[in-house]
Order: sequence, then structure tokens, then C-alpha cells
Amino acid sequence: MVSFRVVAALLSLVAATGCARVQPHVALPSLVLGEPSFFPTLEAYAGAPIVGGNAVEILLNGEHIFPSVLTGIRSAQRTITYAQYYYADGPVARDIAEALAERCRAGIGVNVLLDAFGSLNIPAEYVELMRASGCHVVWFRPLSQHVFRRYHKRNHRRILVVDGRVGFTGGAGVSRKWMGNGRTEHHWRDTDVRVEGPIVEYLQAAFVENWLEATGMVLGGEAYFPRPIEQRGQVHAQVARSSPAGGSAAMYTTLLLALSSARKSVLVTNPYFVLDERMRDAVLRTVRRGVRIAVLVPAVIDHNIVRQASRAQFGELLRAGVEIYEYTPALLHAKTMVIDGVWGTIGSTNLDNLSFAFNDELNLFFYDRGVAQQLERVFTDDVQVSRRVTYEAWKGRGLGARLLEMLALPIRDLL
Repeated sequence: MVSFRVVAALLSLVAATGCARVQPHVALPSLVLGEPSFFPTLEAYAGAPIVGGNAVEILLNGEHIFPSVLTGIRSAQRTITYAQYYYADGPVARDIAEALAERCRAGIGVNVLLDAFGSLNIPAEYVELMRASGCHVVWFRPLSQHVFRRYHKRNHRRILVVDGRVGFTGGAGVSRKWMGNGRTEHHWRDTDVRVEGPIVEYLQAAFVENWLEATGMVLGGEAYFPRPIEQRGQVHAQVARSSPAGGSAAMYTTLLLALSSARKSVLVTNPYFVLDERMRDAVLRTVRRGVRIAVLVPAVIDHNIVRQASRAQFGELLRAGVEIYEYTPALLHAKTMVIDGVWGTIGSTNLDNLSFAFNDELNLFFYDRGVAQQLERVFTDDVQVSRRVTYEAWKGRGLGARLLEMLALPIRDLL
């Protein structure tokens, strides 16, 4: 099957005379995590406040993600809002459809937003089940005569909000391949997060933004934005959402600012690590000032041309001292970053131009030593089952790999 990324890249070339990119960032301020100006600076560029009083639970892989999601859905008393990029067949896909349908039959207001491309393979019976039970199921940007103009501009966000009080987000889709523990072949390694507290309001805001575009319907009131919102923990958190079609590059700028603030370590896990020149320069400057940067990418990937586009950049990074590891047990799909054991992020954003310049994306940022150090431990555990890429091994890669890198060059900024 031809991958979405390759199709989207080719259609982007047809649709535009030039490649869409985020606005160049000429200079970055010298920030330090914890200094008084750090929070207001990130709030300004993310376009979202940093709010305290939240509980954050990291969910690793399908074995933890789906039971928590199903428990959340089944607990709903008033409303469920659910946006999913990728929905296909499988036991857990049926379980979620049935759980949503049951809540609809119980009189709960359920709004389901499926990306028209990412969820192209959802069985029709699941959609029919939900709709017959009273759920509102809507396609985001249906594939139509506008395919060449909008095909590659997808809603890549994953959002579940229950009663306006419990939220989920991350990188996982819904299908058989996301089931399991992420350590066996054909069962993907991913990371999601469950939150309670004031931050849930901003997950809901991201959902209603996309829902309004897709339907023209305005969701609001106590059922979606309940009051009062109790504090549920001690974590400060922020929701950053990018919508390049609407002119927002919040994710790109926030990640650059976070990189510039690092003083000890940056641990990156991402399946699509295809940096543009500005992001690559930021990484190189950070490692050259003595910060440890370690990057975990897949050893195997569903889009080989993307892997080769990524590996083409490894040489300069490795020479500068960036550590690069390839995760071997299964396909790595998690999208996380943790800086200095204090700041971290989990979400849908890949480190490539497709996420930064085309797709609607969403990440949760958190400012908490306990949660950040938990994410550091997850990174360390993943590295234990990964292989380190050395400059010598990269330099000695075969002719086939080099050929694929050359083929990827014309569409690298669109991958």
C-alpha cells in the first residue's frame, strides 16, 4: 500500500508551486527552565496558558492506553468528545465503537470526529453502529473534488474528553497494531497521557475548534465546559495546538524555545525525525554547549522512504555528539520529549514538515519533575532494547540506502 506521507507529498507538489514551510525563526532568546520569564514566553508563543492543579498519568502502549480509554468512555455521565486520526479494524476498535454506542443509547451526548483519510479503513459497521445508537459521527475534511488542495492537510490530533473533566491525548491510533506492550513485532510502541484538572478545558477547546470547521456546530455550555473545575493534582500543564492552515505554527516555535532552554539533557522519542534546517541548527547549537541530546527513532518503520530521509541527516548530528538509537522490538510511534528532567511533552506531533506546516496537531506540555523523570525512565528502558547508531556505521551504509536518500530529497520537506 502506498503510504499517506508519500501520497501527501506528491499531491503537495501538484497543489502548490512551492513547499509550504513554517515561518523562519531568525533568532531565539536565551531562556532557562525555571526563570521567571520562561512561563510567559512559552505562553505567548503557544497561544495557551500554563495552568496548575492537574493530575497527569502516562499511559504506555495499548495494554495500558485502551483499558484506560474504555474506562473513561464507560464512566461518562453527560458528554463525550472524541477526535481520532487513525481508526481501523481490530478487537479494540470494536470495543471502543461499542462503548461509545452504549453511552449514546444511555442518553449521553457523543460527538465523534474521524479524519477522512487516516480513518479511511474503519469498517462501515462501526460507523453505522454508532450512528444508529444516536452518536454524531462526522468526517474531517472529506475526500472530494478538493483532494489536491486539502488531501495533505489532515487532523492528526488525538483527543478524548469525558464530561469536560477527564482528558486523553497522545499519538496512538485505534487498530489491532496498537494492542500489546510495544515490545513484540507488529504491535506498536506508543505513549498517551490521561489528565484531570483545569487543563482538560484546553483539550476540549481543541476539539470544538475542529468540530466547528467540520460541522458548523458550536459546542458549549456546562455539559462541555463545566464549572467549577477542581484541582486534581500538582502538575502545571499546557496544551499547544497547531493549525498551519489557519496560520498557527505554535508547536514549532514552542519546541524551538524548549530546546534553547535546555542546560543538561534533551531526550527525544519520535518516529518521523526529519528536521528542517532551523530545527537542525537548534539541535546542533544545543549539543555544542554541552547539553546531552539523545534521540530514539524506529529501526523499522511503515514508510521506508521517510526513514531514509531521516537517516540522511544523521551524519552531521552524530559528528556533533548527538546520540541516536534505533528501537528494534517493534515499530516505534511515540512522540515525546523531556528536557532537564523538568519539562516534557506527549502528543501527536512528528518532527517533520508534514506536522509543522500542514497537519492540525496537539501536544500536552508539562512542567513537573516527577512526571518528567518518569518519562526519562521510559526513555532509558526503551534505549535498553535499542541499538546505538555510530558515525562509522552510518558512513558505511549501503548503496541501496544512499539511493533511497537521494530519491527522498525532492520531497523531504513535505514528508
